[in-house]
Amino acid sequence: MSVENKRGRRRKIVGTVISNKMQKTIVVEVVRLVKHSKYGKYLKRSSIYKTHDQNSEAKVGDKVEIIEARPLSKTKSTRLLRIIGKAKP
Repeated sequence: MSVENKRGRRRKIVGTVISNKMQKTIVVEVVRLVKHSKYGKYLKRSSIYKTHDQNSEAKVGDKVEIIEARPLSKTKSTRLLRIIGKAKP
């Protein structure tokens, strides 16, 4: 029995780091497209996630994958899984 089965299925989300000014915390923005119910036009909607970054390795502009976790603080309930792509300097 794997750990994932015991804890249930945890969501993995891909987003972009927009801030890394806190200690061991990054702010990740996730953009999604939503279809307007009446007009059919696709609109951009974004969500902000405060994410635990244990080694402070993610920088602003990096594309990262985050995963749901138990609540780590009042606003932080996700943690960094991996860095997909580095930001261009």
